[in-house]
Amino acid sequence: MAAVTIIGAGNMARGIATRLLAGGADVQILAPKPQDAQSLAADLEGSVSSGGADEAYTGEVVVLAVPYDAALEIAGSRGQDLAGKVVVDITNPVNWETFDGLVTPADSSAAEQIAGRLPDGVRVVKAFNTTFAGTLVAGTVGGQPLDVLIAADDADAKSSVAGLVESGGLRPVDAGPLRRAQQLEALGFLHMALQEPLGTGFASTVKILA
Repeated sequence: MAAVTIIGAGNMARGIATRLLAGGADVQILAPKPQDAQSLAADLEGSVSSGGADEAYTGEVVVLAVPYDAALEIAGSRGQDLAGKVVVDITNPVNWETFDGLVTPADSSAAEQIAGRLPDGVRVVKAFNTTFAGTLVAGTVGGQPLDVLIAADDADAKSSVAGLVESGGLRPVDAGPLRRAQQLEALGFLHMALQEPLGTGFASTVKILA
């Protein structure tokens, strides 16, 4: 049975934890305020524990379900604690002051910036940044399972995350190497920007059909 640590106790942490637990994973939720992690864990069903953000990471996979700046800080301060693990970056590095684009360099991405702060050997995977929290809790939109677009350089790490996605009732889609995170983050921002004109209230999803 897979063991996953989720750092963060917000809406995305709830959505991802819901799907992981549905797939039978053991989930550890950590947050700066332990009571927030405890409250979220109490709302969930399955093998779930909680604690403070400074506790040891018990999962082989660690999901950074925090804002981009916080994810960078974790990579810089807890990098040694992530040695040998698969780190999943779900962030969209949006310029929240202007909401007119991303704050990362044009030739880079949040995932690549986070990877650059981690020790050698830590495998970074981009995933879940094009899915909204409420749709993750439900697992479907319009009767269709969510697509989770995944980018990574390490094939085993990508396969591990894809297996978790599939076990949770979602469809993993291989988006290529980690540098494809640049396009995934642009797509994530576009998906957010479309919510007001479409009136979809963050209840839509990005789906590949053929």
